[in-house]
Amino acid sequence: MPATTIHHETGPRAPILQESAATQSAEPGYRVIRRNGAVTPFDASKIMLALTKAFLAVEGSTAAGSRRVHGIVEDLTEQVVSALTRRAGEGRTFHIEDVQDQVELALMRSENHKVARAYVLYREERSRERAAGTLVAELPATPALHVKAEDGTLLPLDEARLARVVEEACDGLEAVSAAPIIAEARRNLYDGITLDELSLAPILAARTLVEQEPNYAFVSARLLLDRLRREALTFVAGRPEQATQAEIATRYASYFPEYIQTGIDADLIDPELARFDLKRLGDALKPERDLDFQYLGLQTLYDRYFLHTKGKRFELPQAFFMRVAMGLAIREIDREGRAIEFYDLLSSFDFMASTPTLFNAGTTRPQLSSCFLTTIGDDLDAIFKGVKDNALLAKYSGGLGNDWTPVRGLGAHIKGTNGESQGVVPFLKVANDTAIAVNQGGKRKGAVCAYLETWHVDIEEFLDLRKNTGDDRRRTHDMNTANWVPDLFMERVEANGEWTLFSPDETPDLHDLYGKSFRKAYEAHEARAAAGEVKVFRKIRAVDLWRKMLTMLFETGHPWITFKDPCNIRSPQGHVGVVHSSNLCTEITLNTSKDEVAVCNLGSVNLLNHVSENGLNLDRLAKTIGTAMRMLDNVVDINFYTIPEARASNLRHRPVGLGLMGFQDALQKLRIAYASDAAVDFADRSMEAISYHAISASVDLAAERGRYASFDGSLWSKGILPIDSIKLLEEARPGVDMDAGATLDWESLRKRVKKTGMRNSNTMAIAPTATISNICGVSQSIEPGYQNLFVKSNMSGDFTVVNAQLVHDLKARGLWDEVMVSDLKYFDGSIGQIDRIPNDLKAIFATAFEIDSAWLIEAASRRQKWIDQAQSLNLYLANPSGKKLDELYRFAWKKGLKTTYYLRSRSATHVEKSTLKGTDGKLNSVSAGAVAAPIAIDANAAWGKACAIDDPECEACQ
Repeated sequence: MPATTIHHETGPRAPILQESAATQSAEPGYRVIRRNGAVTPFDASKIMLALTKAFLAVEGSTAAGSRRVHGIVEDLTEQVVSALTRRAGEGRTFHIEDVQDQVELALMRSENHKVARAYVLYREERSRERAAGTLVAELPATPALHVKAEDGTLLPLDEARLARVVEEACDGLEAVSAAPIIAEARRNLYDGITLDELSLAPILAARTLVEQEPNYAFVSARLLLDRLRREALTFVAGRPEQATQAEIATRYASYFPEYIQTGIDADLIDPELARFDLKRLGDALKPERDLDFQYLGLQTLYDRYFLHTKGKRFELPQAFFMRVAMGLAIREIDREGRAIEFYDLLSSFDFMASTPTLFNAGTTRPQLSSCFLTTIGDDLDAIFKGVKDNALLAKYSGGLGNDWTPVRGLGAHIKGTNGESQGVVPFLKVANDTAIAVNQGGKRKGAVCAYLETWHVDIEEFLDLRKNTGDDRRRTHDMNTANWVPDLFMERVEANGEWTLFSPDETPDLHDLYGKSFRKAYEAHEARAAAGEVKVFRKIRAVDLWRKMLTMLFETGHPWITFKDPCNIRSPQGHVGVVHSSNLCTEITLNTSKDEVAVCNLGSVNLLNHVSENGLNLDRLAKTIGTAMRMLDNVVDINFYTIPEARASNLRHRPVGLGLMGFQDALQKLRIAYASDAAVDFADRSMEAISYHAISASVDLAAERGRYASFDGSLWSKGILPIDSIKLLEEARPGVDMDAGATLDWESLRKRVKKTGMRNSNTMAIAPTATISNICGVSQSIEPGYQNLFVKSNMSGDFTVVNAQLVHDLKARGLWDEVMVSDLKYFDGSIGQIDRIPNDLKAIFATAFEIDSAWLIEAASRRQKWIDQAQSLNLYLANPSGKKLDELYRFAWKKGLKTTYYLRSRSATHVEKSTLKGTDGKLNSVSAGAVAAPIAIDANAAWGKACAIDDPECEACQ
C-alpha cells in the first residue's frame, strides 16, 4: 500500500482522522508491544490512519474527504478497539500483530474486500521487507526481560519456570506440544510485564491451537490453573506464592484450612465450616482432578463461581467442590464422611449440583434452590406482593415462574372503584422491570417467565408482549413468556371449532380445573356467555388463536408452548393442589397457590461418565444417584428461604429434580445417531434407569428420615409411579400416543414405595444444564450437538470449541488436517456436506439443524413416561414454516409431552469464512448474531444466550 499524505482540513470534510468518543475512552491504560519488544501507548488514531490509507490505496485521494469513508473508518476503528479491549483481560497489552489482525478482520467482515486485499498485500510486503533486513528499525530484538511484581519491583523473567509450567500443562496429553505455546507466549512478552500479563500470555497462546487439536483445551485450562494458584495462594498466605501442578499436590492440604479461615474472615463462608475436621477434609482433596477441566469449564468457574474478595480469587477448584460438599453435609451426623462422599461425586463430574447450590453452599446465605413458582392473586395487594416475592427470590440466584392467570382481564369490572381493569399486561411490565432491577447479587440478570392460560381474555395481548413494535408500555422485552394450554383447546384446534376467552374474575373455577372437570366447567361458562350472564368474553376460532401463538413463537421466540393437563393429570401431588405453571426453563411442574410458593432443587447426572462402549453402567449409575438424591434432599433443610411461603411448601413436599446432561456425548460414544430408533431406545432405557434409582433412593431416604408430610393420598401412596400415570392421561385424553414398555423390576419398587413411602414428592426434572455442562465439559442436557466446530464468547474473550470425539474419529481414519478444519468452518461446523467424510460419521455427528425435530420429540416422549416432572426441550427447524410449526407442536401434544422450551432456527450469518490462518477468537470467530437463534431477533433467546456462559448475566436453571 503506497504511502499517502493526509491533508488536514477545516470544515465538514475535516474529521476523517478525528477520534470518536468510543475510541478515545478505550485508549487510556492500554499498550502495544512492537516487534522489537518495545512497549508504546495504544493509540486508536493510528488504526484510523491505517484504515484510511487502505481506502486511499483502493479509492484514490478523493477518499480522504469522503463522508462515506469517514463513517466507515470510524465505525471500523470502534469495532477494532472494542474487539481488542474486550479480550484484553487484565493484561491491557496487545501485540502489534494482534492489532493488525483485528484491522484485517474488520475490513473483511464489513465486506470491503478490495480494501482488505490491499491491506493484506501491504502487510505481506512489509513482512518480506523485514525478512530481507530492509526495515532495520523493526528487526526483532532479544532484550533481557523483567517482570513487575505486585509491589512494583522488577525481577528477571524466570524463563525456565515459564517453560516448566507449559511443559507440565502438556504432560500426558496426546498430540500437543509446549514449543508453539512458548514461542507464541514469548512473542507477547515485554520488559516490565506484570505477573498477571505473564500468566495470561501462555493461556492465550494455547487457546489459538484448540481448533487444530482439542486437547489444547485441557492445556489452556492447566495454564489458567497456574494463574489461579498464584492468585489464591498469595491471597490466603498473605505473601507472594505460586505453585506448579506438581507442587500443589503437597500444598493443597495445608492451603485448605487457610482458605476456610480466609473465607470466614471475609464474611463469605459460614463459620460453622471451621468446626469440621479440616485436616481430614484437606487430606481427602484430590489435586489431580484439577487436570480434568477443559478451558471453558475452568474459565466459567473462575469468572462466576470461585469465591473472591478485594478483586482476588482465593478458592482453588478442589477447595470449591469441598466447600459445596461441606455446605450440603452440614447437618449430617457424620459430617466429614458425607462431605467427602459428596466431594468425590462432584469433583469426579459424575454429578453436578445446580448453579445456586454451587454459588451458595457453605456460605453465609445458603440459598441453594434453583427454581421458584408462584401464583399471582387478583387484587393490588396480591399482585404487588407477587412482584416483591419475585425480587426477594431472585436476589439469591433463583429462577422464577409466575402464574398470572387469576388476574382479571382488560375491561373487567373493579368493584372497589367501579371502574374497568387495564388487564394483566401493565402488571407484567412491572414484573419485567423488577427482574432487571434485582440482578441476583450482581452475578447474573434476574429472570422470570410469566404463564397465562389460553382461555384468558388478555391472551392475544399476552402473545404480543415480546414484539418490538407497538406501545412499549405494553411490552416486556426481558421477560420470558409461556402459554399454559389446556387439552380442550387443542381438541378445538383439531376440530376447527370455536374458542371462548373469559376474564378469570367471572370464571374463577377454570384456574384450578383440568381434564374432564375443566371441560364440563368451560362448556358451562360458554353456555352462560351465550345466555348473556357473562360480561367480559370474546369468541374466536381456535385455529386462528393457535396460528397466532405459533406466529408469535416464530417472530419473537415467545410464548413457549406448555400443556396444562398432562402436567396435572400425571402429577403425584394432585390430591393437595394444582400445577398452574412451569418455571423459567419449563422443566418444573409443582403445585402453587396463594399460600404455597413451589421450590425445586436441581442437579444433573453426567450420562457420559456412566457409559462405555458396552453400554450403560447401571451399578455406577445407581451409586451416583443414591448420593445425588441425598445431596438434593439435604438442600431442603439447609436452604436459606427468603419468603415463608417457599419454606412452608418445600418442607411439606420436599421436591427435588434430578436430571441429566451429556446425552449427545453418550450417543456418540455408543456410536448411535441421534436421528435413529436406537437413540430413542437409549433415551428410554437411560431414563428408565435414572427413574428407577431416583425413586428407590427416595424410598431409602424415607426409611432413614421419614416420608414427606403430604405423602398420604398421593399417586405414590397408591402405588402409581410415573410410568403408571400414563394410563390416567389416556383415560382423560383418548388417543395420546405414549410408549409404556419397561425392562426393570418395577413391581417390587411399587411395593416398597407403598410400604415405606417417599422422602420427596417429586424426584426428577431435566433442566437445561447450560452452565454446569460447560463445567463438566459435556454437551448440555438432552440437546443434540449445535456445531462440531464453533466459537463461544464469554466475558474473558472468544475461544474455539471442537467436538473432540469427531476429531478422534477423523484422526483414526486419517482425515484430520488443516483442510478439514477449513471445511468445518466453511460449513458452519457441519460435516454433512464434506464429501470425504464417511456416511456413518455424518449420521453420528449430525448437528441440531440436520436432525428432524420429530426425533427429539420421540426421544422426549420416551423420557417423559419415566419423569414425575418435565424436561427442558428445545426444538430446531432449519427452514421453519407455519405448516411445519403446526405439525411439530401438535405432534408434541399427541406424544404426551408436558412442556416445550425454545424454538430455534438458523441465523442468517455463520462462522467467519476467513482465508487467513485461524487464530482463536480473532479470525474464525462467530460474528454477532451468527449463532442459531430462535425464529426471532432476540438476544436473550439466541443460542448460547438463553442459558449459557456466552451471556454472563443470563439466568439459567443450572
